[in-house]
Amino acid sequence: MSQCLTACNPDLIQGVHETEFDTVTLLNMSNFFKAISDPTRLRILQAVRQKTICVGDLAIALQMTKSAISHQLRYLRDCQLVKGEKKGKMTYYELADDHVAAVLSLTLKHLKEEKHEERV
Repeated sequence: MSQCLTACNPDLIQGVHETEFDTVTLLNMSNFFKAISDPTRLRILQAVRQKTICVGDLAIALQMTKSAISHQLRYLRDCQLVKGEKKGKMTYYELADDHVAAVLSLTLKHLKEEKHEERV
């Protein structure tokens, strides 16, 4: 164990190694952040955040192939970030719940605050 250059207060570091997250929760959180770490998936999430939309319309809006969109939607669905509803032969996608929208909104808010601080 390494030593600090200054004297440490054992009371301050007690419990630092403890976490409220168990191993499964940590893995799930890691997978969530991996899912939203890809710019293409973020573009898809932003699009379905605005409106319920089908693969074909997403492909046109994001200037991508239907195959590429479908692949990313499958990944996002597996991570429970989007959900699809079948209407006839078409599947329409939307965010899985309000929490996903909240994470996106909070991230944008954080980034805007960060940029504002850089200008000051």
